[in-house]
Amino acid sequence: MDNEILERARERGRQAALPYAGALTPQEAYALLQQHPNAKLVDVRTNAERDWVGRVAIPDGQHAAVQWNLYPGGTPNPAFLEQLQTVAKPDDVVLFLCRSGVRSRHAAKLATEHGYANSFDILEGFEGDKDAEGHRKNVGGWCKAGLPWIGA
Repeated sequence: MDNEILERARERGRQAALPYAGALTPQEAYALLQQHPNAKLVDVRTNAERDWVGRVAIPDGQHAAVQWNLYPGGTPNPAFLEQLQTVAKPDDVVLFLCRSGVRSRHAAKLATEHGYANSFDILEGFEGDKDAEGHRKNVGGWCKAGLPWIGA
């Protein structure tokens, strides 16, 4: 089953000419993590986002946090690659997650450029896009999909 999920994700990557291995829906990412013990979900949101908004609820061995930007200020994390190396090996399947799917794409691209050939973006992110009232968690994302998470 995990090979089917990865192939769909890779096909999305080919069709969209992504500069990384591919892209998964939140549901596919969760199913892959359950079936593939060496897959890693790397949450690239800031520590503040995880603390104040919530975080995925999966085993620590498959979940790690490596900030793409630092809080406060939103400056790029100069140690991103060094920190990634402490939580994932270049031959691991690495799934990047952020709030809505923007930073995770950048992280997957940079990781790919540095030897992580199995870097994937989790589409829609943790909270998804804003709804008509400007709220998140109602339009797409890990939370909206009903996947396990822990609130702030």
